[in-house]
Amino acid sequence: MKSTFELVDGSIIPSAGGRIDVDVYVAPGEDEKREIAGVIGLDPHDIESALDPDEISRVQFYPEGVYVIWKRPKNLSVDQRLRLDVTSAGLFYNRGMLHVIMGESGIPFSAKEFQGVSSTVDVLLKFFLHTVHHYLDHLKAIKQLTVDLESKISTSMENRYLLQMFALGEALIYYLNAIEANGSTLAKVRASAEKLGLTKEQIEMLDDIILDNFQCAKQAQIFTTVLSGLMDARGTIVNNNVNVLLKNLTLINIIFLPLNLIASIGGMSEFSAFTKSVGWKISYSLFSLGMVLLGWATWVVLVRAIDKKQRAESRIKR
Repeated sequence: MKSTFELVDGSIIPSAGGRIDVDVYVAPGEDEKREIAGVIGLDPHDIESALDPDEISRVQFYPEGVYVIWKRPKNLSVDQRLRLDVTSAGLFYNRGMLHVIMGESGIPFSAKEFQGVSSTVDVLLKFFLHTVHHYLDHLKAIKQLTVDLESKISTSMENRYLLQMFALGEALIYYLNAIEANGSTLAKVRASAEKLGLTKEQIEMLDDIILDNFQCAKQAQIFTTVLSGLMDARGTIVNNNVNVLLKNLTLINIIFLPLNLIASIGGMSEFSAFTKSVGWKISYSLFSLGMVLLGWATWVVLVRAIDKKQRAESRIKR
């Protein structure tokens, strides 16, 4: 789908069919890809690179302009269930016009980052700034989700919340890689500021964007380190919760085991009928003694089997 925009009084508005300063191709079809290749002059590889979510952020300079593959985060929604990912976008600045190619979602030109633009170069820089802020918003959401998951893990006895924590850690790795790749691209654009004809104000804006992106990368690095460093501790918490539950169940069994034994012995009417000629005092005494001996023999056999296994494992390790 193609959308066209123009710059009017420092804002970006949909084009009424006359002047076009920015055109945006979202998930272009085959006809639109041929249009991009014919009108804009991009080869099919560059077009597919802009639509490939796994493409690495980079910049290419042409005699008539610059082409940037830029990594941006996907929009976060509740339906995604904590699944965070990044996607790619292609930005081609050519002869005063900006062409944008992306696989999904459009550009929120109504956002505050896109206010006060006077040229398509400003739009390009504002797009960089908007992406950095988008990453920062997602990092804040990840931090809040981490706090919520930590409170649930502290009382949980299942792996569901721990797996969600792993998913967040994986997303942070992809975010960090994308942010650092964008930082390298911004550095290359800054080094070629004269080639692009950037003004002093635009260079200062680009320097601010580079600084914001660096701080964003540092924040993502800190979140990644903290999340991965405490993952084992959070897993230990889940195991400890299970151990506490098993301990409580064991105490309950210990309390009711003698009661069950007494009730079982007292309810053996068939045994009383079989041994009525002996007398209940003698028969039940012998029965209780037999149970004690059987329990002791079972305990001895189990202890010896465990000791034998441990000695065998010790010899193997040596």
